[in-house]
Amino acid sequence: MVKYKRILLKLSGESLMGNQNYGIDTNRLNEYAEQITSILKQGVQVGIVIGGGNIFRGLSGATQVSIG
Repeated sequence: MVKYKRILLKLSGESLMGNQNYGIDTNRLNEYAEQITSILKQGVQVGIVIGGGNIFRGLSGATQVSIG
């Protein structure tokens, strides 16, 4: 019996890079997919949020830059 019926999984964009300097490491992505599949097979509903922090921090930093 599972403890939760639904979970929200937040994956950072950096964690998807694995050992690379940029992009998505397919080995890491496959590892996550296998783990998520295991959870789904137990009947747990999974919501997934992926990254976005760098976009937010970039927009925040852009407002602090003075031009001129």
